[in-house]
Amino acid sequence: MRTTRTPHRSGIVRRARLIAVASGLLAATALSLPAANAAPQAKATPERAAAVAKSLGANVTAGSYYDAKTKATVVNVTTTAAAQTVRAAGAVPKLVKYSSARLAKADKATLAANIGGTAWSVDPKTDKLVVSADGTVSKAELAKLKAATASYGSAVSIARTSGTFKKLIAGGDAIYGGSYRCSLGFNVVSGSTYYFLTAGHCGQVASTWYSNSGHTTTLGTNVSYSFPTNDYALVKYTNTSITKSGTAGNTDITSSGTAYVGESVLRSGSTTGIHSGSVTSLNATVNYGSGDVVYQMIGTNVCAESGDSGGAMYTSGGIALGLTSGGSGNCTSGGVTYFQPVAEALSYYGVSVF
Repeated sequence: MRTTRTPHRSGIVRRARLIAVASGLLAATALSLPAANAAPQAKATPERAAAVAKSLGANVTAGSYYDAKTKATVVNVTTTAAAQTVRAAGAVPKLVKYSSARLAKADKATLAANIGGTAWSVDPKTDKLVVSADGTVSKAELAKLKAATASYGSAVSIARTSGTFKKLIAGGDAIYGGSYRCSLGFNVVSGSTYYFLTAGHCGQVASTWYSNSGHTTTLGTNVSYSFPTNDYALVKYTNTSITKSGTAGNTDITSSGTAYVGESVLRSGSTTGIHSGSVTSLNATVNYGSGDVVYQMIGTNVCAESGDSGGAMYTSGGIALGLTSGGSGNCTSGGVTYFQPVAEALSYYGVSVF
């Protein structure tokens, strides 16, 4: 389940497994769009813009995003009628060539190619499905990927990326299980019972977690995990002497919410500490290889490294958004990192941040 953010960003709804979108074709243009007949409302929030796009339907819209430079929320549309509705709602309409439906079909073709070492998502700013292939993808595999998406023309952009897409798990410190270490994401609660969330691929490799590499201080044991497809795990505290903080990094976490493209975020992990960046895509798919494919990820330009898996992504205002899944690059040269939206895990387990 995914959360739909209210003004306090606390509601929860289930999003579709893949990009729920559909097709349309109008030439891209930078022309100003006609104003709506109705008087415009106050500036639309990212949540309001997303709701308007959803109500118009995937055949005439193609995502929305927040433009930090203009401080406006933009909604991609494929018809001038849809543009009028968007403008009346207080958002900025942008006429684009490809609808969400068309891009969704390209997404399915990319998934069907089944090439490990790839990640893809719709970039609403360019109105394209952007596909990244890491160094493990052979020339033959890259050719297969291009052939699978050739019929979609300029709707798909395929490029090499530096580094290797990997789950960010390592042997080391922070929370330890088996011969691995991960990062604690968010402390959560249900009634009077306390738990913490981490990455599902961490839960896959260990069932008991410790606070030290010598495994002498137990934190808790897994309730369950979901990986692949999703990437979250719930661990129940069994050590009653452990102090449970409602913070992530240096920030007090007070609620959960749904990320939007263009949002400024922070990430905290046991290897690299706190780093900042912004959300670049939603509903991203990452194929780590060997059948490990995860969907509906939040794509960001925040760096991360091995051992940061499961760590928290949140806003400076204390809104929990995601759990670190994986990515490529590092915090020296930069990289990209994908996050499991935390709202789905909270809803599935019936827990809340505190």
